[in-house]
Amino acid sequence: MARSRKLDLSEVLAVHGNVPAANIQTSFADMTLNKKDPDLLFEAIRTRRSFSLNGLDSESIDQKLIERMLEAANWAPTHKKTEPWRFVVYQEKERQVLSDAFGEAYRQIATGDDFSKARFQVLQDKVWQAPVWIALGMARDPALPEWEEIVAFGCAVHNAQLMACSMGLGCKWTSGATSVHQHVAKAVGFAPDIRLFGFLYVGRPTSSWPEGHRGPATAKIRWASSPQKKA
Repeated sequence: MARSRKLDLSEVLAVHGNVPAANIQTSFADMTLNKKDPDLLFEAIRTRRSFSLNGLDSESIDQKLIERMLEAANWAPTHKKTEPWRFVVYQEKERQVLSDAFGEAYRQIATGDDFSKARFQVLQDKVWQAPVWIALGMARDPALPEWEEIVAFGCAVHNAQLMACSMGLGCKWTSGATSVHQHVAKAVGFAPDIRLFGFLYVGRPTSSWPEGHRGPATAKIRWASSPQKKA
C-alpha cells in the first residue's frame, strides 16, 4: 500500500478550488492527498460541524463553492434514480424574499397574544447573518414509499454539508416552524408537490473549528456472532 503524504499549500488550494489559504481549516490542510486513502473521507465525516448564525461571517462566498456543494448533493444515493432533491439559492439582496417570508410565516403562526414584535424582527433579520441560504425541497415520486425519498433527500443535504465543511465553510440545516411553513414554500417558488424541509445556511466561521463529541460506536453495535445481553 502506497504511503500517504502531507498536502503542501499549492495542493491544498488546488483541491479546494483556489480557496484563500486563510479560509482553509488546519484539520483539512493536514490531511493526506492520496484520494484512495479512506482516512480522507473519514476525517471529512468526523470533523463536520453545524454552526449557529452567530458563528458565521456575513461576507459573500464565491458561487463556485456553492455549486461544488450542490454537485456533491446531486450524487446522493437514490432508489429508482428519482433524485428528489430540489434547491433554491439565495444570496445578496435576494435574501430579502426570505426575510419577508419568514416574517409573514411567523405572523400567521403566532396570532393574538402569542405574537412578539421582537421575535418577528429576529426572524426577519437573521437572513443577513449568513451570506448564503439554500431552500431545501423534496419532490417525492408517489410510486415510492415516502421514507425512501426522505432518506435520499437527507443524504443529499448531508453531502452538501460535508462538502462545505471540507472547504472550510460553516453551515447548518435549520428547520424551525417558519423555515418549513407553507407560506415560505410558496415564496421560494416550490410547487405544491414539493415539500419544504427548511434551509441550509452557509458562511465562513468567525472562530476556530469546533471539536465534536460522540459516545463510543461500540455502545451502539452488536455483532450477530456475539451473545445478546439481557436488558
